[in-house]
Amino acid sequence: MKAFMSWLSDSFAPAMQNFTKRPWVAAISGSMQKNIPFILAGSLIFFYNVFRSYLPFLPNLGRIAEYSFGMLGLITAFMIANQMMEKLHHFRYTLIAGLTSICVYMMFIKPEFSDGNMIVSFERFGPAGILLGIATGLFVSYLFHLYTKIGFLKESSLPDFVVGWIHAIIPILISIGTGTLLVFTFEVDVFSRLLSLFSPIAAFGQTLPGFILMALIPAIAMSMGISVWTFTGLQMPIFMLGISANITLVAAGQPPTNIVTYETMYTAALITMGGTGATLALNLLMLFSKSRELKATGYICIGPSFFNINEPLVFGTPIVLNPLLMLPMWINAITSPIIVWVFMRSDWLNIPAKMIQVGQIPAPFSSVMITEDWRAIICYVVLMAVFLITWYPFFKVYEKKRIEEESTNSA
Repeated sequence: MKAFMSWLSDSFAPAMQNFTKRPWVAAISGSMQKNIPFILAGSLIFFYNVFRSYLPFLPNLGRIAEYSFGMLGLITAFMIANQMMEKLHHFRYTLIAGLTSICVYMMFIKPEFSDGNMIVSFERFGPAGILLGIATGLFVSYLFHLYTKIGFLKESSLPDFVVGWIHAIIPILISIGTGTLLVFTFEVDVFSRLLSLFSPIAAFGQTLPGFILMALIPAIAMSMGISVWTFTGLQMPIFMLGISANITLVAAGQPPTNIVTYETMYTAALITMGGTGATLALNLLMLFSKSRELKATGYICIGPSFFNINEPLVFGTPIVLNPLLMLPMWINAITSPIIVWVFMRSDWLNIPAKMIQVGQIPAPFSSVMITEDWRAIICYVVLMAVFLITWYPFFKVYEKKRIEEESTNSA
């Protein structure tokens, strides 16, 4: 165990930290965080529609969701290029590259033109286009970055504002010109091609092993002090495709089939009860701890834990690089997806079919809300019992160790 922990702390964790600092990884992570206001804006409307389904006299606010959350692909294209230029320290290109990325995205969704009108499926702007938005932003950023390496007009005697224009015009022309060749000369439907390439990953993501990995990888990362936002670039396309398909199925009068969505993983707050790794049960155990420090930490962290925010607990207990508490966190990230999967596949719990991406509503309220199923309370009770049983033996060993340390320090 000592050798394993030494490898984790001295080799693996630093390597992962360096990986997350790579410009393209940091840019994707930063972009997903900056997308949150648009996601929440749309989610609030979907939440409002839950009440509207019972109170039909309320006004229809669907257009707000369509032009906020429904533009997520387009927004992502801008954000990725913007963040890439920032992470690569090409600050003069942050806006130019972002706007160019929007132009290229508009080509990549393969619109058709008829009598001066542009015809395109509206869904290509939204969640279904988030993968294209990431690819477009990275594509444009790469071309802009290559141009900065040339050093063109470095020793020029031209006025600075003229040099600035030229430095903006050339990468814009290269980016849009390359997009034009792909879409209009070679007639490549980049949107469809990208979805086809990603479909095996998306299909695996909708399996039980994929579901477990989607929960386990962030839990392992968080237990080593690495932000879970690092993995949103991979998670979100799978989540978005899954929930979009569920909404389409329900609209067609068919039952939803995709379990692996943001709504199942986070909004329901069953797998992430208290935060990544299901730490609410640990926090509850800490409230009754015989260790003064653990008990105090438990009382400090219980408020955020109820709202599925566990950073204070993870770093304050600490769980980070603590072998006694890392392992149960990983176990929970394996057992909870299995239990939720069994409940939903056995038709003991509804599969979410509404797009509400808010992960800070306490369970079981959020669980009932997103599944529209009172049986979510039963699932909550089962999971809470499993989490308590999982945490208890590890917590008691760690508690004993902390009590001994407190006794030594007070002696």
